[in-house]
Amino acid sequence: MSEAKIAQRAPYPVDVVEGKTYYWCACGRSANQPFCDGSHKVTSLTPIAYTADKTGKAFFCGCKHSNHRPLCDGTHKTV
Repeated sequence: MSEAKIAQRAPYPVDVVEGKTYYWCACGRSANQPFCDGSHKVTSLTPIAYTADKTGKAFFCGCKHSNHRPLCDGTHKTV
């Protein structure tokens, strides 16, 4: 499995819409962070679908190492 690149050492705050599905970049290579742009095709990693359960702010993982992917769990403080 390819190692994910750290896109940034902080979460990406994103306004999400209830019921809408977002595709989080798991590889860290996307130019459209925190979302997938297809750059993972050179890796064995694939994006993770996230469907918002409510409208509001979601904090997507920027370090790509969260144990609560695709959302931030604070892991960026230790990687």
